Amino acid sequence: MRFLPLLAALWLGACSPAVPEARAQQAQDGELADFVLIDKSDRTLWVYQKGEVIRTYRGLQYGDEPVGHKRFEGDERTPEGRYTITYGNEQSSYYLSLYIDYPNADDRAYAAAQGRSPGGLIFLHGQPNALPFDARVPGDWTDGCIALSNREIAELWTLIPNGTPIDIRP
Repeated sequence: MRFLPLLAALWLGACSPAVPEARAQQAQDGELADFVLIDKSDRTLWVYQKGEVIRTYRGLQYGDEPVGHKRFEGDERTPEGRYTITYGNEQSSYYLSLYIDYPNADDRAYAAAQGRSPGGLIFLHGQPNALPFDARVPGDWTDGCIALSNREIAELWTLIPNGTPIDIRP
């Protein structure tokens, strides 16, 4: 049943024109993130530069099981802990994506001890490419990623360089 809203949104998106170029605020001269903080329970993301918040985003979307740390492939949870944003992907199935280097050594060890895979491919990303640019899938719908609006991820794309640490808190 969780796929019905997504399928309906994708079908509607297939009938609409191609996704336009990003129409979000771009980083100002000298603005560059050196740390990202997410509070899952608050559904808020803060971008920091030199200890100061330079952007705040609310209403984050997670996997179908948003409470708790991601432990295994397919558990529909979003990781918690310290990771790094290592690269951006313009060719994502979602409007832009920034890769979070989950699983770390502790995540892999825990999953291995349980005889399971920790999963992977966790991203900050926009909405499905088939949707109109300003549309948003309702509720939590990812497989453990963190989804934002397309405008928000376009702005983050200009602010967050590869190698930026990200702390995801419960």
